[in-house]
Amino acid sequence: MKNKRRIIVVLLMSCFFSACELTDQRKEEDINSDMINVPISASGEMDDNLPEFKFENLTFEFGTISQGEKVPHSFRFRNTGEADLIIAKVEGSCGCTVLKGWPKNPIRPGGKGKIDVIFDSNGKRGVQNKTISIVANTYPSTTVLTLKGEVKAPK
Repeated sequence: MKNKRRIIVVLLMSCFFSACELTDQRKEEDINSDMINVPISASGEMDDNLPEFKFENLTFEFGTISQGEKVPHSFRFRNTGEADLIIAKVEGSCGCTVLKGWPKNPIRPGGKGKIDVIFDSNGKRGVQNKTISIVANTYPSTTVLTLKGEVKAPK
């Protein structure tokens, strides 16, 4: 009976460790939390050598469109900071804001990048004000971009 328990314990531990090993395997280009430097400490001191977003525009006004149209836009930016800029997450405020791409690798100081989005007006009507939130190793850590316009529905 003791041998069966030992075997079961060994098998369970083997499964546990192999599962942990599988979750730790990542692609080299994947961005993970170890790469992101927290720019402000618990004492409130801020690191002076931070990356910084400088967007051409934080808001894109697409004007008046007909319901069902798709409006693409690229929010262009430059890293005007002193360290590599790492984008951890980009998220739209709703399913109508489709994220098409953003830099997955660190952007060196002085480097450029873009966040590509498409606003899908299918099922929308009236004034629209949609946001895209970007989480990066900047201070503050979240930057918000905005898409604005009006969708005319068919009569």
